[in-house]
Amino acid sequence: MNISIHREGYSFIALFVAVNLLAFLFATWLGWLLLPITLWCVAFFRDPERKTPQEPGLIICPADGKLLPIVDAAPPAELGMGEALRPRLSIFMNVFDVHVNRNPVTGHVIALSYRTGKFFNASFDKASIHNERMSIRLRPDGEGGETRDLAVVQIAGLVARRIVCELAQGEGVRRGERFGIIRFGSRVDVYLPPGTEILVQSGMRTRAGETVLARFS
Repeated sequence: MNISIHREGYSFIALFVAVNLLAFLFATWLGWLLLPITLWCVAFFRDPERKTPQEPGLIICPADGKLLPIVDAAPPAELGMGEALRPRLSIFMNVFDVHVNRNPVTGHVIALSYRTGKFFNASFDKASIHNERMSIRLRPDGEGGETRDLAVVQIAGLVARRIVCELAQGEGVRRGERFGIIRFGSRVDVYLPPGTEILVQSGMRTRAGETVLARFS
């Protein structure tokens, strides 16, 4: 498997390695004590290649993690998608999961909005409303126009304090391509178009760029 390190991790890894080396110079036992933490930091920013399904009409998972209970909810108001309820799939990423996020569909970015907020545990339902977030409205290519728009929301968690989104409004995106990362434990919400066929269940483990969440009806 081809695994690289995401560039957001370079400075963190350099810092952890430097501290670990100094610890070895100060006291060997301390260096060995800190080594697992340094190795964890390297592993946290791993960025493995993924094989994205190419079948038309699929919506692919944007994050590694565990699927929380599926509920009906309104997308973030700042995206202008209305107040109607739609299926919300939430993926919780713990500190051992890959944290690189990937596009769920091929299409265009219609809107982006960053909101400051709190840092509740990302597994709590209230995190979707109150936590710091980056909201993304996507319009898939093909027929249907805005009726097939979906939202992807990067949410900071209890430990995560840095959301990175590399997208720009109007930009074209491809299913499975990387678009960002959230540092140190977080959550990603996906708001699906009404009538979408959901192909997963709560409690499942997901892989960004590979797990099929749903299919357009």
